[in-house]
Amino acid sequence: MTCFTKRIAPAVNAELAAARAATHRGDAAMAFKHLERAHVLGQASTVLHVRVHWRMFVWGLRQHNLREILGQVLRLVGAATKTPFGLVPLGNTGGSNVSPVRPMPIPAELHRLIESARG
Repeated sequence: MTCFTKRIAPAVNAELAAARAATHRGDAAMAFKHLERAHVLGQASTVLHVRVHWRMFVWGLRQHNLREILGQVLRLVGAATKTPFGLVPLGNTGGSNVSPVRPMPIPAELHRLIESARG
């Protein structure tokens, strides 16, 4: 596990926990927003990137959202095979509603967490 992964993992895990809590409250839209934030935070770490896409895949299953399910299958493969080489579009929120190769602006609070984790 890289230093970045160890440093960013608490922030990613907090977003995953918030997604889980939103799911338990029945707020699927908020759950997905937390998954998107977790994706932005963890996409430079292969293990975290794959974990977040897995959680997005499960979200799609629970929502019976075929587009999200199929999109996450593609993204799981990409996260596992491209992330180790640094081939990730920074800021991309990871859902099937955006191109998997489109860079996106990173919210300031997430950018600060990423920069801090980079050391």
